[in-house]
Amino acid sequence: MTRFRVAILTVSDTAAKDSSLDKSGPAIQEIFSTDGRDNAFEIVKITIVPDDENAISQWVKSMSETGTCDWILTTGGTGFSTRDRTPEAIARLIDRPAPGLIHLLMSTSIQYTPLAALSRPVAGTIGNTLVTTLPGSPKAVRENLGALFPVIEHALDLIIGGSGNAVHKSLGVDERAPAQTLLTRAESNWDASVNGTNAPVHVRHHLDEPATPTAPGPATNEVRYDPLSRYKTVASRHRMSPYPIISFEEAMRIIFKRCKTLGVETRKVDRTLPGHVLAEDVYAPQNVPKTQTTNVDGYALRSDQGPAPYDVITPVVHSLSHRLPVDAIMRVNTGAPIPYGTNAVIMVEDTKLLSTIKNELGEDVEEGRVDTLAWVKAGENIRNAGSDVMRGEKVGEMGEIITTCGGEIGTLAFVGRNEINVFRKPVVALLSTGNEIMDIGAAAPDDSSVTEQWSGIYDTNRPSLQAALEGLGYTVIDLGIVADTVDAHVKALKDGLGKADLLLTTGGSSMGASDLLKPVIERRLSGTVHFGRVSIKPGKPTTFATIPVPSTDANESSGKTELSELYKPMFALPGNPASALVTFWIFVVPALRRMGGYPKERCSLPRTKVLVNLFCQSQQAVELITCSRILKLNEELPLDPRNEFHRVFIRCTSDGLTAFSTGGQRSSRVASLAGANGLVVLPKKEEGRTSLEKGTYADAVVIGELHM
Repeated sequence: MTRFRVAILTVSDTAAKDSSLDKSGPAIQEIFSTDGRDNAFEIVKITIVPDDENAISQWVKSMSETGTCDWILTTGGTGFSTRDRTPEAIARLIDRPAPGLIHLLMSTSIQYTPLAALSRPVAGTIGNTLVTTLPGSPKAVRENLGALFPVIEHALDLIIGGSGNAVHKSLGVDERAPAQTLLTRAESNWDASVNGTNAPVHVRHHLDEPATPTAPGPATNEVRYDPLSRYKTVASRHRMSPYPIISFEEAMRIIFKRCKTLGVETRKVDRTLPGHVLAEDVYAPQNVPKTQTTNVDGYALRSDQGPAPYDVITPVVHSLSHRLPVDAIMRVNTGAPIPYGTNAVIMVEDTKLLSTIKNELGEDVEEGRVDTLAWVKAGENIRNAGSDVMRGEKVGEMGEIITTCGGEIGTLAFVGRNEINVFRKPVVALLSTGNEIMDIGAAAPDDSSVTEQWSGIYDTNRPSLQAALEGLGYTVIDLGIVADTVDAHVKALKDGLGKADLLLTTGGSSMGASDLLKPVIERRLSGTVHFGRVSIKPGKPTTFATIPVPSTDANESSGKTELSELYKPMFALPGNPASALVTFWIFVVPALRRMGGYPKERCSLPRTKVLVNLFCQSQQAVELITCSRILKLNEELPLDPRNEFHRVFIRCTSDGLTAFSTGGQRSSRVASLAGANGLVVLPKKEEGRTSLEKGTYADAVVIGELHM
């Protein structure tokens, strides 16, 4: 006889501090040890955690993922107290909810007390583990378990892969009917009861605000298609995406809300600093210059020394702290301190060489005497201490972006700062998905070995996105091409989550039979898809999600390290190369900037008004888009119901900034971005406006250097 493994979790702030105060946990153990239940169940783990949502979620997730137990029972934290967070902690982990068990628990408890209506139980499976939440009182625990025991062994047997034939036979069900048919029917009934006959199945994806519902499709099209299920069938996939389509503006609002600024780090002031953002106000630690210095090449002297011949001395033979002889002046170079007792500098141009000092070979090696030809006033050609920057003066402000122009780094070096606190730049894990693509570094199969899996398409997205990311100064972890299997997706994404701050994938986010990213995010990684479609062209299937990962935080009050969850953002961009690059510039770059500490108003790339010209201006422009002839487009550019980002060359012309189309804008045509330095934002098609005429002004996103 199979013994089912049971894990018990008590959720209580007080019991977590003193285990002797736990009453419901021992009550569960006692119940399992009576009436011969220890023959059917084995308690393998007993734990107490406080009423902390992250601690509860992490423990349940760990127990289910490691296969340690078949049934997890929690007790406590299911009411309406502000600290009761057990339902929220567990519900987000559930793969297959069990509404029948919840109804059983509620109907049983309400027979004993109407206050049971205030309980919020959760039941369902995480992988092959059943999870059931119980109230925190020993009395309620006994009542709930008494209701569960008649059905729970049969449920656990089915969950771990048993046939359930013995129970089916006792119920009069045809023993020859496969368990698969029964389960599939049950799943289908659950879908209909929860989602409505015509509503698309909605599994752990949501917007941050209520969305306008999409129009329902035919009932026959709304059967759940779950590519992660062992009962999957491509014929049952959605014909209409269950993800509502949202506006570009709404997508950006969600991204900025969910992408959090990373921590602060101390970095050397060197060439690696551009692209970082100051995480502190910077004050000059000293006067600049520290002492009086000269701002010209010349000779330091007293202002009362009029035009006359003088001996020339240098700092090599005379200390700066000693007064100069009456008949001498000191040669100084720009920026050098001036010697004690002098108060002016005469420029080299206002002197005349009279004699030199020679070596033993008779060669001139040093100035001997010079004649000064002009009077200089006190303070002439001298910078006073602190005249450039005073000690304590603010020279850099928190939130200031360190650019590649050099000015910010120069300022930091100027005041003597060799280290600075900045916000950490995110590390990006990059991968492509699809059996149909091949790495450019791999040898193409010859005709005899070509399979239907490879369509002759090289992976364009990884090389182009990696070049763009590294050109912007971000560190990239290349995870390669991931095969269209659940295990390969899970392994690659977990690898990326462990090494990077943001996941960036291309392909696998649309409506294909092997597009696995969204279900893998939601069901295998406990992530949340915040949006799965955006009303833009190209890039409609662009997906943005956040995925929880374990994190350790230091509790300053207790001095202990606590386990918590950190949510890392993920972008799943379309697989078509032009779509991937366009959505990278308009969605991913702003998110990376946000995470790196950029002020919100500086996160998106700059926009400017441009004059739209529908012709390639010259042969040079044509060569950039790899055409062999002059390209001429129609006089009018048709508009789309979605906002379109049209790839263009932006040039500085006599008419100002003018945008020239790069030609065909098909989403798979990456050549439309070759040489492009801007994206003209075409307005949506509206009544009375169906095209954009040549000579119209429009907004353009600047993604590269402007050209003449």
